[in-house]
Formats: sequence, C-alpha cells, structure tokens
Amino acid sequence: MTYKERVFWWDTVIMPEGEAGPLPEKVDVAVIGSGFSGLSAARTLARRGAQVAVLEAESLGWGASSRNGGMVLTGMKLGVGKLVGRYGLEAARRMYAASLASIECVEQIVREEQIACDFARTGHLEVACKPGHFAAFRRSAEVIARDFNHHLRLVPRSELGSEIGSRIYHGGLVDEVSAGLNPARYVAGLGRAAQQAGARLFSQARVTSIEPASRNGNGGFQLTTARGRLWARDVFIGTSGYTGAATPALHKRIIPIGSFIIATEPLPEALARELSPQNRMIFDSKNYLHYYRLTSNNRMLFGGRAAFFPETEKTTRRSAEILRRGMVGVYPQLRQAKVEYAWGGTLDFAFDIMPHAGKMDGMYYAVGYAGHGVAMATYLGSLVAQAMCGVQDQNPFAEIAFPGAPLGLYNGKPWFLPFAGMWYKFLDMVG
Repeated sequence: MTYKERVFWWDTVIMPEGEAGPLPEKVDVAVIGSGFSGLSAARTLARRGAQVAVLEAESLGWGASSRNGGMVLTGMKLGVGKLVGRYGLEAARRMYAASLASIECVEQIVREEQIACDFARTGHLEVACKPGHFAAFRRSAEVIARDFNHHLRLVPRSELGSEIGSRIYHGGLVDEVSAGLNPARYVAGLGRAAQQAGARLFSQARVTSIEPASRNGNGGFQLTTARGRLWARDVFIGTSGYTGAATPALHKRIIPIGSFIIATEPLPEALARELSPQNRMIFDSKNYLHYYRLTSNNRMLFGGRAAFFPETEKTTRRSAEILRRGMVGVYPQLRQAKVEYAWGGTLDFAFDIMPHAGKMDGMYYAVGYAGHGVAMATYLGSLVAQAMCGVQDQNPFAEIAFPGAPLGLYNGKPWFLPFAGMWYKFLDMVG
C-alpha cells in the first residue's frame, strides 16, 4: 500500500505565519499551544485588550487540532448515565449543556470571522456493533430526552440503509445538532482571527520552563523558550496531548494516546452517497472504536485507535494497514479504493476521561477532551479566557476533581498503554 505519510488536511490550507524576530520582553498573558484551546483563548483575551503571546513548540496549528477527523460533536466521551452517576443530575445537565453550547460557539466564530472551513451541521451517527449496544442507545436516548431536553433519533437495523451503506451494524443513533468541518482550515482561521484581534503568534518557541517571578512589584511568571525568555502576568496552557515537563502538574494528569487516520482517493459521487447518504460524522459503539466521514471532495476518512502509542513512523504505518482492513470490513465497496494519505496525532485523556479547565499552580489551563476537542476546546479556551478577564465563570468543569494516577504511578510517560489497549479489546469482545 503506497500513500503519503502526511495529514490530508494540510494539503488544503495555508497556515498563518508566526512572527519572526525576538519574543516580547513582557506580555499580559502567555498562551502555550496554538491549537483550538490556545487560539480561542488568545482571540478572546486580545479582543478584551490583553497583550497576548502564543508560544507554539512546532509550526502553528501543528498538533491534534489540524490532524483530527473534523467532527464537531455533542456530548462527551463519557455517556450521560456515567455522568449522572458520578456527578449528580444537575452537574451532568450543566456539562451536557456545555457540550451543546460548544458547537454554537464554533459556529459563531466561523460566521463572525468568515472562516472557510466547510462547517456544516450534518449531524452524527453512532452505529451499534452488537444488539446490546442498540438497546443501550435506546436507554440513553430516553434519558437524554427526559433529563437533558435534547432529542436523538433511533434508527433500527431495518432502516439503517438510509444512513450508512454498510450491513454490519445493529442500528444507529442520530444527533442532528453535530457538525463537521475541515479542522486545519478552522485552526488556521482561528489563528488569523487571534492575530487580527492583536495577539502575537510565535512558532518554534517550545517552552522549557516556567517559574514564578515578580516584575516591578507585580506577580507573574518567567518563561524560558527555544526562542528566548519572556515575562507574563498570567499563563494559559492549552497543550492537550502534547503536554510536557514544563508543566509537571498537568503532565502527570494527562495521558497522551495516539489516534490514526487514513484517507482514500476521491470517490465517485454515486459511491460516496451510497456509503454515507446523509453525509454524517460516523463512529461506532466499541471502546476501541472506528470513526469515519466523507470530506468535501468525497474522500473517505477512516480513523481509530489502531495503536495507543502516539504517532511515529512505525505506529503510523502499522495503523494504516489495520485501518484499511477495518475500513474494508465496514465498507467492502472500498476494497479497490486507493488509500492516498495516512497520519497520526495525539489525543489527551485524563484519568477520569473528562475535560478539565480552571487554574492550577497559579496558571490557567483547558485540557482532557478525549477525542471531543474540536468544539469543547474552542469553548473552554474562550470560557477560561473570559474568567481571566473577570467575567463570571460558567465553567462546569472547574468544579470537578482532576485526578492523577492511582498511587501516583505515572510521571507523564504512558508505560501502561499496551495493557490499556488489551483491556479495551477484551471489553469489546465480551461487552
């Protein structure tokens, strides 16, 4: 199988350039990371008059924000039953409402900033891999309608052909509110919007240390980067799956997990419509799940946790073979379709599989999206930035505990990922 080991989305966009020359000596806020969280925060802060420097370790938008499947989804990784059981009904309602508000946030930014990123409310389809999973869909839809005032549509197996050109599933669940977009074009648009608001963006500026430091009697932080040093009154951390040793408290709470995608050649229109008649964002009900969708030019993007370790040349190539077999298993019609791209990215999972946003060690952060980051990262970046400016906090994820590893058996290096992968595969076999 011959393909480009390159992110397909990168060939559809020109990313904004970071500034040349030295870093500023001081700023009001240093934002670490130029993904959805960081750029959303930078845009909000700059629009409120703050002097902002965005510090990116690689090129702008380089990480998961330009590598993902472009699915703008309602809900979170944890289902509503687990949310209610863990946090209670009222807190779960606020969290679920935040997931809906996050999609409105993305849509508003796309409209206000005129970002040409193919944003469309095509909805999502979750497909049941086993009959028991469809029964769980039914229970979940009932709870969400009754307790969360949000309505989903069950699709029995006999009617699933109207939603997907595959015969292997046992029914589906549709949410019309979800959307799709081109994530690279969206993060590029966010970057330009932040620049236009007055934020300064610096690439190749990996932060290696952050130390408390006062300046002219004002408390703040001294940041050392690959491009020099600067002082900031406040720091916002939006590094997600690429969180490192410069922020050790967060590093010990975030698990970096690899996710991989292949993209086919453009498909004939008739075949594309057969595969996905409603052009949904599609994902299945397994723990070790697959997710897939059509692009605007009818490529099939097919992704999943083919290897839990973050992307390397080895894991990407191995994952491409696994994903192609998975894609043909779902869609035998694609047996002869050429795979033209394969790539990986790194997601951020917290130990409780929840988003977290707030303040730690005097610094602000938003992380832990577990594959639901396009909308939630945008939303929480903006929400935390507003709180930094004194706006009353409406952040339901600041109220919950942010656990580390049991017994402290984790220092940021995910040695346990092979065991986690085996466990989830076992759950998929028996569940």
